[in-house]
Amino acid sequence: MSNTNDPMAEIRASFFIECEELLEALQDGLQALDDGDDDPETINIVFRAVHSIKGGAGAFGLEALVRFAHRFETVLDEVRAGRMSPDTEARKVFFQCADHLSDLVRISRDDGELPTEETAALLDSLNGLLGEAGIEEEADDAEEEEIDFQPAVLSLDLDLGGDDEEGSIPDLPPLDALPTAAPSGFTIRFKPDNDLFETGNEPFHMLRALDELGTCTVTCHLDDLPDLDALAAETSYLSWTIDIETDVEEAEIAAAFEFVDGLCTLDIKKKTADDVSSAPSQESPADEEPPVQEDEPVVKADAPAEPSPVPPTETPVADAPQESKAEPAPAAPMKAAPAPAKQAAPAAAKSVVRVDLDRIERLVNLVGELVINQAMLSQSLERSGLSPHSDAMNGLEEFQRLTRDIQDSVMMIRAQPVKSLFQRMSRIVREASAAVGKDVRLHTDGESTEVDKTVIERLADPLTHMIRNAVDHGLEDSEARIAAGKPEQGRVNLTAAHRSGRVVIEVSDDGGGINRPKVLQIAIDKGLVSPDATLSDTEIDNLLFLPGFSTASVVSDLSGRGVGMDVVRTSIQALGGRISITSTPGEGTTFSISLPLTLAVLDGMVVQVAEETLVLPLNVVIETLTLTNQDVEMVRPGAHVVRVRSGFVPLFDLGKELGYRDPVEDYDGSVVLLIAHEDGSRAALIIDSIQDQRQVVIKGLDDSFYRAPGIAAATILGDGQIALILDTSDIITNAIGSSGACAPQVTTGLTA
Repeated sequence: MSNTNDPMAEIRASFFIECEELLEALQDGLQALDDGDDDPETINIVFRAVHSIKGGAGAFGLEALVRFAHRFETVLDEVRAGRMSPDTEARKVFFQCADHLSDLVRISRDDGELPTEETAALLDSLNGLLGEAGIEEEADDAEEEEIDFQPAVLSLDLDLGGDDEEGSIPDLPPLDALPTAAPSGFTIRFKPDNDLFETGNEPFHMLRALDELGTCTVTCHLDDLPDLDALAAETSYLSWTIDIETDVEEAEIAAAFEFVDGLCTLDIKKKTADDVSSAPSQESPADEEPPVQEDEPVVKADAPAEPSPVPPTETPVADAPQESKAEPAPAAPMKAAPAPAKQAAPAAAKSVVRVDLDRIERLVNLVGELVINQAMLSQSLERSGLSPHSDAMNGLEEFQRLTRDIQDSVMMIRAQPVKSLFQRMSRIVREASAAVGKDVRLHTDGESTEVDKTVIERLADPLTHMIRNAVDHGLEDSEARIAAGKPEQGRVNLTAAHRSGRVVIEVSDDGGGINRPKVLQIAIDKGLVSPDATLSDTEIDNLLFLPGFSTASVVSDLSGRGVGMDVVRTSIQALGGRISITSTPGEGTTFSISLPLTLAVLDGMVVQVAEETLVLPLNVVIETLTLTNQDVEMVRPGAHVVRVRSGFVPLFDLGKELGYRDPVEDYDGSVVLLIAHEDGSRAALIIDSIQDQRQVVIKGLDDSFYRAPGIAAATILGDGQIALILDTSDIITNAIGSSGACAPQVTTGLTA
């Protein structure tokens, strides 16, 4: 049966979406704690995240998740109370528990098999942080959890403990002989707002926390509860009055409600002697009512004879005594303290609407069709011979502007920060460093950089390979680092930034760099390179991307199986991106990934080559030139360079490289596009003519098409013609490999 219309299924799905946000906050807090942030609010953020996950999981009966979160929460509470110091070992356990909590959330969402052994091992680690007291408390917590999620069994046994006869009442001293104790306690009035339940909080946990502080009598008010047909599931109708006898301070009472501050109406009033004297005597007649203030409805202890719409219900918290049945009248109205927080909440709150990704994808496709139709309309009007100042052409310009604004807005909806991806890499570093026995720390920068959601999802596997490669191969062990004068702890940097309309993600380490002689020898031994080949440093570095290449001498869980960097390059190229390596011996290695911001629409330059229409990404074109024969120099047969002001750049015939025609022999009047890449290198491409500059919709080529070098995707132009979108970097790389041109050497003298 489908759960499409099941309200509980929707609420459950919302809970797991909120868990993602809570887990992100948990990782942020732990990272700040690990960075030396000793602000008490930092540990409070961590504690609240675990507490909220636990509360929501309890509402859906996810017992394994609740029990683990509860134990984790108990240890964090010790840190929060100052009874435990979060030293290095404790922070390491906290990170492991946060990772496992994330696994439990995912497994609970997917109804998978729970990792009981790993859970038990981490629970032992948490108990180890607490000591013997923690093990004893674990048994107590197990009993409390049974109370939390099992129906309470109420006994009707009236045996008061008499020993003489069954059911006899023992002799009691007269009431006037009893000592009069000083009033010690509070009267609490608590009414949740609708937002309280949406954040995964549960009033029962707060009532149970109060019960641990003293003797409680809880009265649930049902006055606002409507008839069943008018009941709205998302509306909060109930409120509670709690009488608690305790010696703790008011601040400790308020701490039970600190996670719902601003999400409820709360009044905590310390009892006075007048409150005690004004309470109704147990000998009062049944029809006598306690005084009630007009502006504060209070449920009566003994209801009158006439029926009421909804009778009041007294709900004692676990094992709370029942001797006090009457509720003392309040001496003053509720405090207005929560009001300012409640008024400030709308200003601070950020409205968020969760939408299925399929709906966004459909909207993106429709915007793509809109861009194509706008181009068709523009081309039709231009061919009609209308005056550029006519109303139709002016309206077309406005239509183009609106189309661009709509397209930008839709792309912003799909864009997401890479923060969640970077947090996943933190876990990879922890697991990889533990596997190889190295002390490694990950540093991130640019977490707020926004990228298309599809790019983020498909970037996880390549980044995982690169991070593991940096930990396993890039960084030395502790002894080698100390001998080289480096810190014992290795460092891996993960950064993201926008550059020239693309996003650049870099993974770098401060290890020993690439051992190029070793890499070259391995390539020769595997038959990948001729023994007499003379390769540059860049060409040797690129050998790492060859299929089956590995520098690991022993097969391990992380490396040595010949599957790694070739998979990374293939995955990056499938995203329309490029990857490059820079390495300095003794200092480290950097892998740089350049990706498009979106996989939907790009600004392109439409060109003509051998009567074929092609599209180049506009962001790689920095200049257009018209050549003369004097501008071109031949380095050797088949390899030419073109003079650009005070330098030279390699020259390639785009028609020849794509197999459309023979090489151009006469360069006089040829149109050239000067192309710049992220690594600073440049090249010139000969084309026949420039047709237009416009937005084009990217249409991916599926596996049924041959993956030709230099072809990234396709698009549909305004006249319905299909045009190929080029990957200029791939074209130039293949051209250099086939012609033997040495682009880096001839571009050193180029000035922009």
